[in-house]
Amino acid sequence: MEIYVLVDNATLTDRYFRAEPGFSLYIKDGNTSLLFDTGYSDLFIENAHKMGIDPLLVDWIVLSHGHLDHTGGLDSLVKCAFEASIEEKDVASPSILAHPDLFAPKRDDKGKDIGCFISRDTLASFGKILLSADPVWITDRIVFLGEIERQSEFEGVHPVGQVLRDGCWVPDFVIDDSAMACLTDKGLVIIPGCAHAGICNIIEQARRITGEERVADIIGGFHLLDAAESQILGTCRYLKSLQPAAVHACHCTDFQAKRALSNVAPLQEVGIGLRLHFD
Repeated sequence: MEIYVLVDNATLTDRYFRAEPGFSLYIKDGNTSLLFDTGYSDLFIENAHKMGIDPLLVDWIVLSHGHLDHTGGLDSLVKCAFEASIEEKDVASPSILAHPDLFAPKRDDKGKDIGCFISRDTLASFGKILLSADPVWITDRIVFLGEIERQSEFEGVHPVGQVLRDGCWVPDFVIDDSAMACLTDKGLVIIPGCAHAGICNIIEQARRITGEERVADIIGGFHLLDAAESQILGTCRYLKSLQPAAVHACHCTDFQAKRALSNVAPLQEVGIGLRLHFD
């Protein structure tokens, strides 16, 4: 199994890609390929092509949640698929997997739209949409975790703007936030998008669903940007007891949080162009 970082807030040193405040991965497991999130723009397509990856040929697109920095590239992908079909090039019809709240309108505290811009009907013209709050096994080694059970007292307790429900704007606790877990010989590889539900909650759900206690790696956003001290301390205590083999915290994880995490876990460098291989 291989994981490529297509979009992150930074690139690896001496790797000539472009970055943006978003997140996207390409994952290859045997004969199955998938995109996990699509960043904010068409940048993931550009970076994928530089890595020799054709995002129009993936079998699955998995979306961690409905914020625009993780779903913004969908519009560009559908447009590229249309153009490729006109030129009679190969285009897959992927399964598109996410939580049922993916398309719920969202806005920040200033009233600006931050939700998924593409409509369900437009996206359905590109692939089969599967919305599930329950876990979904994509392959015999990769599982979408569904709606995350929030057990810790220091995670997922603060709203991120508002969400439109039944015609009313209410505080958004981003219940659509999910993640993936991959089974490897050395344990689980946990892949959060932004971890609004809490990275500790996500890891515990992955362990419950798979029955695997060991964690080989965690790669993705930890939602530790200007985080409360209680959340950073709680996350550090948890990771210290967990003892993961590696941690690739990126995207929505700021310097202060990374510095704290590095004291309790083997924190590794992340950036666009990173390729990870797991047996």
